[in-house]
Amino acid sequence: MTSLDKPTSDTDRTNPTAQQEADAKAVTEAALFEAFGGIRGMVETVLPGLLFVTIFTIDKNLHVSAIAALVVSLVLVVVRLIRRDTVKHAFSGVFGVAFGVVFAMMTGNAKDFYLPGMLYTLGLALAYLVTTLAGVPLIGLILGPVFKENLSWRTRNPGRKKAYAKASWAWGLILLAKCAILFPLYWWADTAQLGWVLVALKIPPFLLAVYLTWVFLAKAPPPIDVFAEMEAEEEAEKARKAEAAAAVRHPEA
Repeated sequence: MTSLDKPTSDTDRTNPTAQQEADAKAVTEAALFEAFGGIRGMVETVLPGLLFVTIFTIDKNLHVSAIAALVVSLVLVVVRLIRRDTVKHAFSGVFGVAFGVVFAMMTGNAKDFYLPGMLYTLGLALAYLVTTLAGVPLIGLILGPVFKENLSWRTRNPGRKKAYAKASWAWGLILLAKCAILFPLYWWADTAQLGWVLVALKIPPFLLAVYLTWVFLAKAPPPIDVFAEMEAEEEAEKARKAEAAAAVRHPEA
């Protein structure tokens, strides 16, 4: 069990040792990698849209482009299933592509393939900002279970809550900036132009937001492992019951 797995005192949180800081950075990096899918997750996010815009740029065929994007998304899910990897990132990609395909097919406008994803990005940006203003930053809700701290940061770890708030502000503002570029292009640019810009903006804003999250959390107090606390409490309760039972069996002792 590392120092990050154990409940720490107020002194430990305000004066972390060099080892605690190194552990915090390593655990934060691993948690972010798990939460956001790492390099493979980024590939699965970019590939369907890249395939769609590439095919559409070449032959302007909405149906072929859309079906190809959907097929490659399904293939990515199947590969994860075969390898018995987590499929949450691949499945989210399939749903995103499927919504885009259905929307574009219904309207007959190839640009509408991108519209559900753009609306999702706008909604996510607003969710980050609104939840932060409400005192429950979304990034904390996402990463709390990953760090085994759940919602303990809200009331028991104010320094960590502040870090989550900063990270959520970063995510919200970065995604809003991305929307400020994409939505005008949806009206003014053609499908190929919009598609290539969207592909270009898939990874850099995401990496910037993840990096800032890492910076804020690596400098924050370590998480409180509520699962370890519950296990310790259960063990203590078992010990108390065993002592009580022993006292009943041997009262003269």
